[in-house]
Amino acid sequence: MSARLLIGTALLALSTPLAAQDFAITNATVATGDGSDPVVGGTVVVRGGKVVAAGSGVAVPAGVQAIDGTGKWVTPGVFAAVSDLGLADSEGVSESNDTSARGSPFGAALDVSPALNPASQHVAVAREAGITRASVYSSPTGSIFGGQGAIVDLGADGNMVVRPRAFQIVTLGEAGARIAGGSRVSAHALLRNALRESRQYGSDSRIVGGGRNAPLETGDDIPVDPRLVDNSAERDDVLLTRFDAAALVPVVNGSQPLYVVVERASDIRSVLALRGEFPRLKLVLLGASEGWMVASDIAAADVPVIADPVDDLPSSFEQLAATQSNVGRMVRAGVKVALGRLIGTTGEQPKNLMQFAGNLVSLTRVPGATGLSWGEAFAAISSIPAEIAGFGDRFGVLKAGAAGDLVVWDGDPLEVSSAAERVFIDGVEQPRGSHQKRLGDRYRDLDESDLPKAYDW
Repeated sequence: MSARLLIGTALLALSTPLAAQDFAITNATVATGDGSDPVVGGTVVVRGGKVVAAGSGVAVPAGVQAIDGTGKWVTPGVFAAVSDLGLADSEGVSESNDTSARGSPFGAALDVSPALNPASQHVAVAREAGITRASVYSSPTGSIFGGQGAIVDLGADGNMVVRPRAFQIVTLGEAGARIAGGSRVSAHALLRNALRESRQYGSDSRIVGGGRNAPLETGDDIPVDPRLVDNSAERDDVLLTRFDAAALVPVVNGSQPLYVVVERASDIRSVLALRGEFPRLKLVLLGASEGWMVASDIAAADVPVIADPVDDLPSSFEQLAATQSNVGRMVRAGVKVALGRLIGTTGEQPKNLMQFAGNLVSLTRVPGATGLSWGEAFAAISSIPAEIAGFGDRFGVLKAGAAGDLVVWDGDPLEVSSAAERVFIDGVEQPRGSHQKRLGDRYRDLDESDLPKAYDW
């Protein structure tokens, strides 16, 4: 088959919508993703693209195809929290890499949605591994703000965006200090100034009545509480562009979460203190390598965390207290923790989420360490990241009314020896295969006396 025909076939598959299937998987080990232990001999029923029932004692409705799952595991699809899936084809080729915008005049106004490529091989690799949904972001580089991330599905179709402009991201700590001029002092001043300017910007259009500073696009039209208006702000003394100010209005109004990259315990406390000045902020912490040291503060503030899975050794001064028990200790303190921030490098591809979750289960058997139960670990890569993203009842769980995203595994999905055999998104079985897998198949039994085979596309 020619390269042109292969590419045409791939594009046709992406442009042709597939119909949801009605089916049931029976006699399988079923994990519902809600933190509970798996059920042996369970059944999952999917109709019209949604889950009808899951667990033990579930009857298969008449007319629904039953698939024997004996010896298999069935789980909800994995949710890759804070990834760059769809933003790069070859990360080493700048022209195909949209994961950051170092030279952009904008920061908060950046929106990843138009740049997402559902045909990216990174998407295919992740989907084949059992990942069905993800949150995608642009890394802060030229500004402390990375812009507005999106919630996506990894289905083999032409539209992967589920919710655009779903969250805003900002980096503090050491990275934020570098971007802001070399100091955490400057980074916090920039952040507070930006939030104040956007608050005033929103009040100008909704309370004062608009004018030359009226927002171009501010997301949900949520009125500004007059008590929160900073009337001392000078409208001509601003640092933000109109686009950046407009993008941050939903953040100060609390209609768009603010994801804050922060590692050090003292930096985490400073972030939590922001609510004293901006009470409507809907905060999510990213990284939080020293989160265990202030876990009670995080829990009391009811702020969720998307953590690096098993940081062990400090890679910077802000991670001196890093420990593999970080996630387990935060969970024990009552913090809602998801695993994420795997951005495509060899050891940190999103497809390794299952392995990292399994590592946390193994920690429960290490003297002195704090890990997670199997149910807790799987929830940290399914229902909890979905809940943080605002889709707690739709994604990452097998329950009545949830999206028909499920994966059939040949064994325990948190064991590295297991693999996904079938992947469904919205009740549609997804195609198997990726360029990575085809290369592996091609060279697995290659006669070493032969020259390397040419790529077919």
